[in-house]
Amino acid sequence: MGVLAQLGLILAVGALSAALTGLLRRYALARGVIDVPNARSSHALPTPRGGGVAIVLGTALALLVLWAAEVIAPAQLWALLGAGGVVAVVGFADDHGHIAARWRLLAHFSAAAWALAWLGGLPPVPFLTALQIPGWVGAVFGALYLVWMLNLYNFMDGIDGIAGVEAVCACLGGAALYLLSGHPALSILPLVLAAAVAGFLCWNFPPAKIFMGDAGSGFLGITLGVLSLQAGWVSPQLFWAWVILLGVFVTDATVTLLRRLLRGEKLYQAHRSHAYQHAARHFGRHRPVTLAVAAINLLWLLPLALGVGSGILDVLAGVVLAYAPLALLAFRFRAGAAEKQ
Repeated sequence: MGVLAQLGLILAVGALSAALTGLLRRYALARGVIDVPNARSSHALPTPRGGGVAIVLGTALALLVLWAAEVIAPAQLWALLGAGGVVAVVGFADDHGHIAARWRLLAHFSAAAWALAWLGGLPPVPFLTALQIPGWVGAVFGALYLVWMLNLYNFMDGIDGIAGVEAVCACLGGAALYLLSGHPALSILPLVLAAAVAGFLCWNFPPAKIFMGDAGSGFLGITLGVLSLQAGWVSPQLFWAWVILLGVFVTDATVTLLRRLLRGEKLYQAHRSHAYQHAARHFGRHRPVTLAVAAINLLWLLPLALGVGSGILDVLAGVVLAYAPLALLAFRFRAGAAEKQ
């Protein structure tokens, strides 16, 4: 598949995703799949949800086209399509009627195990530049990593546009990493995913006309996790570069989780204590926070990720430089702190 054909596919995926999101909005309104504001919501008006299915379908069709054109290997196809499909189906069912947390978690770990089996396990990436995680320990670590990635993405999908903007920025950064590190053929997967998310964002950018829903957020979380592990098999530095690109979501979700654990709160209980949620209430609108996330990704995290991915910057130094200010920002906006009454 030539460059022009790939560009055509990227544009077609974006257009298809935008059109499907519009249809899904009509479906959600007709079927009453609506997010009604409550005490734990960050929005004020009833809004249809489930638009993330457009991202899933657009990406899945693109993956099949790329596989048929022999641009991606069968292992890449089945790792992404199988794991993402399972998570999306469970999320879609949960969007339409509650599924117990234990069954969702079982499905999530099953999807993670499926992806790791097709990838060949956890890549031999140095942990903090020293420790390598081998064998079954690596498999467990890899599964926990993927399950955390998909769940944190679900947690962070709480204000208009933020999950979509994060995915587009991370995917464009990932494509840039591959181009600059001498692996241009690998850039097609993140670019396709970015196009699918951009089509959805036409409807979800503040003020949102439809929400992503668990099907879309879970799919994005595990897909980005799989892409980062695939990068690790190419080069350990590329894995850590992806971790840097996803730093805003990883930091906010992790700090929030730890602080809620320390207070003894139930982790499955709905809340509005993420830093981005406190920030949205502080500014009184979603758009400034979503745009700030884009700015942090493009102006701070992307240069550091490119430095690590190209070998110019040491992995540990790059991760610390990326995450330390994000952790301070998370505490500044009270990540995990109880909402003031």
